[in-house]
Amino acid sequence: MIKNFIEELKWRGMLHDVMPGAEEHLNAAMRSAYIGFDPTADSLHIGNLVPIMLLGHFQRCGHKPFALVGGATGMIGDPSGKSSERNLLDEETLRHNQECVKAQLSQFLDFNSGRKNEAVLVNNYDWMKGISFLEFIRDVGKHITVNYMMAKDSVKNRLSGEGTEGMSFTEFTYQLVQGYDFLHLYKNKDCTLQMGGSDQWGNITTGTELIRRIAGGKGYALTCQLITKSDGSKFGKSEGGNVWLDANRTSPYKFYQYWLNTSDEDAEKYIKIFTFLERETVEQLIAEHKKAPHQRLLQKRLAKEVTITVHSEEEYENAVKASEVLFGKSTADDLKSLNESTFLDVFEGVPQAEVPLAEVQSGLDMIGALCARTNFLKSNGEARRALKENSVSVNKEKVKEEYKITEADLINGKYVIINKGKKNTFIIRAV
Repeated sequence: MIKNFIEELKWRGMLHDVMPGAEEHLNAAMRSAYIGFDPTADSLHIGNLVPIMLLGHFQRCGHKPFALVGGATGMIGDPSGKSSERNLLDEETLRHNQECVKAQLSQFLDFNSGRKNEAVLVNNYDWMKGISFLEFIRDVGKHITVNYMMAKDSVKNRLSGEGTEGMSFTEFTYQLVQGYDFLHLYKNKDCTLQMGGSDQWGNITTGTELIRRIAGGKGYALTCQLITKSDGSKFGKSEGGNVWLDANRTSPYKFYQYWLNTSDEDAEKYIKIFTFLERETVEQLIAEHKKAPHQRLLQKRLAKEVTITVHSEEEYENAVKASEVLFGKSTADDLKSLNESTFLDVFEGVPQAEVPLAEVQSGLDMIGALCARTNFLKSNGEARRALKENSVSVNKEKVKEEYKITEADLINGKYVIINKGKKNTFIIRAV
């Protein structure tokens, strides 16, 4: 059954521009569309999530998505939205990155069900590698004028930008190569629609022009909104840079926290864009959130949906548990259940002191833990006062001066959390 894809994008606030006739074309039968992904890293990041979600919604509306990994275009570099030329990669690296990208896309797209509309991954290097330069300029280049190419915003902006070194011929030809991808998929895969971010409109329409001039056919273009944050900062960036989909680059805990810390205004927008929740569910969540914004229902559901989709339910539950540890609603057992990478994420930046493991095994006294062996507190007297005031906790449990830290207190076999009051947290690392 075909659902109205354009209507789906409209209510989700994802549609930026669409070529006339596309909606009728899509509603008439199952169609194929593609989006290109840059394979210059072995992981996608959340800046790629909008095009991924476009393909996901396209498939859920009954159509067939093609994810194109730009092995050839990755060797060139797209000038759209950039002020300098990118580093070029070798084929082996690009192939490795392609496999990593496919694994991540598989979290959102069905590649293996055997259904007519199962997703397909293609690499434009496979059809570009056998074409010589002379063949390309003869069979493709002659159909597009330099005037047409110069009129594209991606070219104009780059050439008129201050402080840049201009644009190489390699990058100038990018739109022709991308246009040829569309032509190839149109002729060989019956692919009639190309989608992308709003900055890709010029490249996409070059493809529709090639389809018209060379194949005598009709291709369509559709672009989605470029996502911004309400405070003006760049979406998809954290203090550490990109928020990646690969757990080794951005841990599931930090990934979860990124979404959880979304503003109310952004959460209302993002829950439509970055989840597959139905309209009725989304509208109900927004209404409930507005009644009690302090409960942050939207942020919690958004973080849950995206973390489970990208990682897993287990990683989501670990992230929730870790968040509770950080904000005080936890026990020693909760702390001990965290794996080491999550533990280190949660307590990143917390002051640490090393103590020989043998001292812990024989029983480390609290004065030593607070001052003499760690210098967390300024003096033994300050440590005694804190213990008498009942303001010291070991692994979230209050202790007295006579308490000794032993091997049983170690988290992941090496860490102990000490709190003085609510605001002072220290870590002992047994080595």
